Amino acid sequence: MIRIEGLRFRYGEGDFQLRIPELLVEPGTTTAFIGPSGSGKTTLLNLIAGIIRPETGRVETRNVEVSALSDPERRRFRVTTVGLVFQEFELLEYLSVLDNILLPYRIHAALQLDATVRDRARALAERVGISDKLDRPPRRLSQGERQRVAVCRAVLTDPPLLLTDEPTGNLDPVNRERVLDILFDYVRESGTTLVSVTHDHEILARFGRVVDFRDFHSVGEAGVS
Repeated sequence: MIRIEGLRFRYGEGDFQLRIPELLVEPGTTTAFIGPSGSGKTTLLNLIAGIIRPETGRVETRNVEVSALSDPERRRFRVTTVGLVFQEFELLEYLSVLDNILLPYRIHAALQLDATVRDRARALAERVGISDKLDRPPRRLSQGERQRVAVCRAVLTDPPLLLTDEPTGNLDPVNRERVLDILFDYVRESGTTLVSVTHDHEILARFGRVVDFRDFHSVGEAGVS
């Protein structure tokens, strides 16, 4: 599913430098990235998704060399292949909850919005307990509800790859388990590959594999996570 070889990335002329000689994530598996803040965990998610490109090296996802694609090709790849749950949720305040869930279908012609997709969005919202809030703007939601909107949006397109950044951050124990159940139930039912960045070591037992960024001896000493 994901193969990384000889990766090197840096932000401008700053001190941050991420180097990963080799990393392989098998399809249908669940992997957690852990490590100190500044070790490059979120950066690596962005490289896998094609949001940014490495300075050198190869990033391959589902037999596609994402690092070699043009900007338009990477945008199409992302919207059709990757479900993203961002650390800050990235919900649009001027859209309703339902329209935030449907957003992937509004930003790229590769996805076609129809009645079936709308029905699926409503079914997902009901499953996670926010079906009574579909007409609300995000500002009228709790943190846990906003997180559930982000998860619904990420899985709406049935992506073969889910990338989540701190999916349980700032959640109380009940909502933490609820969000995790949503993600892992979806992975089990669909065979999707899940890669998650987390500082929450209490949830690591739910993952099939844990990758500690301190094991990458060539990761730069300074940076942002």
